Amino acid sequence: MNIILLGAPGAGKGTQASKIAEKYNLLHVSTGDIFRANIKGGTEIGKLAKSYIDAGKLVPDEVTCAIVKDRLTWADAQNGYMLDGFPRNLFQAEELEKFAKIDLCLNIDVDEALLMDRICGRRVCKCGESYHVSTLNGATKCRKCGGELYQREDDNPRTVKARLETYNTQTAPLINYYKAQGKLATVTSGEGSPDEVFGQIIKILG
Repeated sequence: MNIILLGAPGAGKGTQASKIAEKYNLLHVSTGDIFRANIKGGTEIGKLAKSYIDAGKLVPDEVTCAIVKDRLTWADAQNGYMLDGFPRNLFQAEELEKFAKIDLCLNIDVDEALLMDRICGRRVCKCGESYHVSTLNGATKCRKCGGELYQREDDNPRTVKARLETYNTQTAPLINYYKAQGKLATVTSGEGSPDEVFGQIIKILG
């Protein structure tokens, strides 16, 4: 089973991706992770991607597609995978069809006002744990390691709004793209708890 995980920033894709990968034994393919691995490994594609990132530019679609195409040829991707963060637009989706067979696009639907609250209220720790101010009761330390919690620089209303606008303009059209192919499944309870959302995902994936 090869699936695409779709959802706006703050929809909970990261949390659900881990649960899905574990339960269904799928390789979690994150474009961010692939970029970092190629850059660290000093590959030709990694060097090319780094040149754009260092210049403060977006990595071109062609480079992103080439990196994903290469990753899907690895042995660990042959028994099924979940794409997270790719495709981000219609061009990437059309290119993906040239080198991969996608069975399902899983879209986590969450109200935009809630997305704003989720992201702007997020506090994180250097160990990777993430919290929301509504559950911290004023606490400023990580419950897991005791580290100091902080707010990411881009987790502010202005930046979040810009990220959502980018998503709505570039990525949201993929919803209708995969719907037209009969491959779209939408998680309508995306505003529930992580376990509630995963419960609906299990019903969809079987």
